[in-house]
Amino acid sequence: MAGLGTARCLFRSFSRVKDVQRGKKTLLRCGARTFCSETTSADDAKPRFTDPAVQDILGRITGLDLQKVFRPIKQELKPPTYKLMTDEQLQQAVELAKEEARKQLQTPPILPERKPIDDVLVVDKILDGMDTAKYVFTDITYNIPHRERFIVVREPDGTLRKANWEERDRLVQVYFPRQGRKLTPHLLFKEENLKTVFSQDRHEDVLDLCLVQFDPDSSDYIRVHEATYEDLEKNGKYDLLRSTRHFGGMAWYLLNARRVDGLIVDMLRRELLQDAISLVSLFHMVHPHSQSAQEAASQQASGTDLLKIYAQNESQKSGYIELALQAYEEKGAEGSAA
Repeated sequence: MAGLGTARCLFRSFSRVKDVQRGKKTLLRCGARTFCSETTSADDAKPRFTDPAVQDILGRITGLDLQKVFRPIKQELKPPTYKLMTDEQLQQAVELAKEEARKQLQTPPILPERKPIDDVLVVDKILDGMDTAKYVFTDITYNIPHRERFIVVREPDGTLRKANWEERDRLVQVYFPRQGRKLTPHLLFKEENLKTVFSQDRHEDVLDLCLVQFDPDSSDYIRVHEATYEDLEKNGKYDLLRSTRHFGGMAWYLLNARRVDGLIVDMLRRELLQDAISLVSLFHMVHPHSQSAQEAASQQASGTDLLKIYAQNESQKSGYIELALQAYEEKGAEGSAA
């Protein structure tokens, strides 16, 4: 093939590998195939994860704890740096730190799972049985997006087909290795090992490693994220992701599943009333036809009234939310009286 770098690889026993991260592109292509989510008119009315209004609310409820964002991490030991600053310089440094923290808290993309590749190009029966190994031919030309890179596999029975995602991931990582990514995903991502890591409250570490290893539209990326969110929801450990780039994704997952009761109660217990109100507002945006959203719209409700309407019409834990809201209001009243 003209302009096609040819590589021969024996695949006698494939071990499972997953996708190479391509960043935050929502349009994913492989050859002449275009992968994008098809929407209906009903879906068009529903806010998307990437909408500015959605991102604004998710960013607000994520929180901005500089101590957590810039906490020490394991790395090469270096002598500390000390600076003498005026009050004005210190304030400027704090503002710069906040700006950098906001960048680090940017929520990773959430995409629909990619479609499988099962295209057969040709079947040459004359080649059937000539070899017991598969042959992979890869275009290793530079400056080509990996999703558009042409990779085909010749089966021992003579079938010539496009490489599936697992094969593409392996070949792309072989020729264009990405730092931190492995040919074979870490054993940590197996379900039985995830439970052990979750018991150590290392949910953030799992998600960080997942971002490096998998693409946002790969099945493993989605599986690991959902398993992490489910464990956090089950044990009420939402605060482990607060002030991290993963909090918004967790909130979005729970919103779409209509299971934000526990998160709302957690926010009220931590005196994050405005965050709870923002979360309910986003719930009404995502589910505009819910009884709670329609009731709030008819009353033009705002503030704590939104929480009360949600608790009465939507919540499965209305008693918990009402008690948490009552305790918060009583505490505020005592503080005002003092």
